[in-house]
Amino acid sequence: MPKLAHAPSYYAASAHSQPARPPLTADIQVDVCIIGAGYTGLSAGLHLVEAGFTVAILEAAQVGWGASGRNGGQIVNSYSRDLDVIERQYGADTAQALGDMAFEGNRIIRERIAKYQIACDLKNGGLFAALNPKQMGHLAAQKQLWERYGHTQLELLDQTATRLAVASDRYVGGLLDHSGGHIHPLNLALGEAAAFESLGGKIYEQSPVTQIVRGKTPQVKTATGSVRCDFVIVACNAYIGDLVPELAAKTMPCGSQIVATEPLGALASTLIPSGFCVEDCNFLLDYYRISADQRLLYGGGVTYGARDLAHIEAVIVPNLLQTFPQLANVKIDYAWTGNFSLTLSRLPQMGRLGDNIYYSQGCSGHGVTYTHLAGRLLAEAIRGQSQRFDAFAQLPHLPFPGGRHFRVPLTALGAWYYSLRDKMGI
Repeated sequence: MPKLAHAPSYYAASAHSQPARPPLTADIQVDVCIIGAGYTGLSAGLHLVEAGFTVAILEAAQVGWGASGRNGGQIVNSYSRDLDVIERQYGADTAQALGDMAFEGNRIIRERIAKYQIACDLKNGGLFAALNPKQMGHLAAQKQLWERYGHTQLELLDQTATRLAVASDRYVGGLLDHSGGHIHPLNLALGEAAAFESLGGKIYEQSPVTQIVRGKTPQVKTATGSVRCDFVIVACNAYIGDLVPELAAKTMPCGSQIVATEPLGALASTLIPSGFCVEDCNFLLDYYRISADQRLLYGGGVTYGARDLAHIEAVIVPNLLQTFPQLANVKIDYAWTGNFSLTLSRLPQMGRLGDNIYYSQGCSGHGVTYTHLAGRLLAEAIRGQSQRFDAFAQLPHLPFPGGRHFRVPLTALGAWYYSLRDKMGI
């Protein structure tokens, strides 16, 4: 089987070197076997080895190969469905439980970076940018909502202040989250993997799982080896394939596209003088930031069903130029896509299959912070402290209507409707 290499992204080209991690070629036994070396698996694994568990992570490709190494690199708090929606749909108690954790993933990332000295270009500040007065009203309401749940590092910016933060004429104002920020996502994953291994954890790359044999002592099999364990964590997200059909039926892989310009030198600091990362408030939003070597990284778009696009630049560059027309002659050095896992409710799914197989999936575009929280909660549950895990596990995990054949066109139709509303400002 050919080796799976990283996508041709800016992140892969600028990643730190990592040790060779051979595939699993033996039958081993550990306390916990984790499937997937993305943020969820690495976060869970690191929490578990810190608590004294023996842990093996099986990765079909390389550490951070999926969304964890391809995403926009933005630290965004809360969930894809915000706390007011959770209040309306699931009640005040559930909203309070999830609200108490909505800003924890951000703190975990910063704790990991500080504790293990992870070099991943951390920069503070995240700006939600409003394209019209209606969106600005939503941001004012979001500030009040988040402050009700104890998150007070927020500042509303008027049009002038927003224009000073980001040199674009598109925005009428914004909401600055001082606790937000951005990182080199693949280097964060590699740093977390190194921390995990420094405490005795084992990572086997190029080791796709072929079967999970369920039972009192589960066995996780690959083509060339197996892991016998007390607990399994399925942390595959959009790359689960057919490994666990009952989980795959409840999510849909979706692609998001990103481009990276050539290094812009002094021009970069004139585009985003604040150094913040930025995302707009559209349903199909754009997001962007300046990298450590002064490139503009600009992403957006959603491809339902995670089809690989042949012309990523044709999708992204027109939006980039609408935001920054001064870059009309800029060269694009990298263009790539990555898949995230979407749920029908837009809320993440966490739960158990039987007594000893745990899972987390469906970040729905808010994966950078949520996955780090999920890893902590999975570790807590395996340690017998499941109250916070159960707050997520009790949410309904609904399959997409129409099954696999119709979930893509039905979801795309809904997205087209909301995108049209964005364009009309209603």
